[in-house]
Amino acid sequence: MLNSYLKLNTKVFDKDVEMVPIRKGFGEGLLEAGKKDERVVGLCADLTESTMMHLFKKEFPLRFIQIGIGEQNLASTASGMAAMGKIAFISSYAMFSPGRNWEQIRTTICYNNANVKIAGSHAGVSVGPDGATHQALEDIALTRVIPNMMVISPCDALEAKKATLALAQTTTPAYLRLAREGTPVITTLNTPFSIGKAEVYFDTEKPVATIVATGALVHKALVAASELEKEGIATTVVNLATIKPLDEETIIREAKRTGAVVTVEEHQIRGGMGSAVAECLSKNYPVPQEFIGVDDQFGQSGTPSELLEHYGMGASHIKEAVKKVIMRK
Repeated sequence: MLNSYLKLNTKVFDKDVEMVPIRKGFGEGLLEAGKKDERVVGLCADLTESTMMHLFKKEFPLRFIQIGIGEQNLASTASGMAAMGKIAFISSYAMFSPGRNWEQIRTTICYNNANVKIAGSHAGVSVGPDGATHQALEDIALTRVIPNMMVISPCDALEAKKATLALAQTTTPAYLRLAREGTPVITTLNTPFSIGKAEVYFDTEKPVATIVATGALVHKALVAASELEKEGIATTVVNLATIKPLDEETIIREAKRTGAVVTVEEHQIRGGMGSAVAECLSKNYPVPQEFIGVDDQFGQSGTPSELLEHYGMGASHIKEAVKKVIMRK
């Protein structure tokens, strides 16, 4: 059942659950952060409305810079502004930032430990018909490997807003992963969020497996857990919003409780969140693990729902992975 302590949305399993793009939470959060601190500035690479940064631009035109289609300049300019005391937020499609400008992010931002926050929108297969060239399935791997970088992947728009506001209070580089499509609202205004803290969103008595999910697929994980409960298979679901720094304490605790783990992400299996969890467990508490994600393939054109099913990331696939992993205990 849903963890009542976290004050989650009670309509999360209803057909009419509210659907809001996760990127909208970033836009609203950036606007609020800008109102609270005049040091906050926004820079975008031509995709201002797509990334929802137009909300900030409209309110603070003198604190916004339109770089245009020049993602390398986007990162380098933001690093310079951070060196002058600004809190710089940059946005584009995740495929282009951190995809196209990875070296500039590594060298001008992270090497200098600059106060720049990178909002990568339209991550995963949620870009749909735009196809493989625009579907960032490698961005978690690209960012979490860089020293000094934080990596956050919110589960819904409300959590994205909270994450944006929290990042504005930090002083180090960070990557914020955002989905394009309308995503079920799982949390409420009263649901806690802290950078570096994972939360157990779904719990049952005597669970036999832990599902660790991140980003837009947290809802799929919750649906899978609810259906498994009706089948007599008890699980827990952990929302791992912060991929780096990793909440090793919660992951190890839940692995000890259940003895089996399934990780769920809209990303390549190799190098992503599941790999981070596996790294943690392999040295601290090894248990059988299954991985839900894209298995060493490029994306393709299609609707987001079609692509999630095609690449094995739907609720039914999560259920199959749970049944498989508990057989290996």
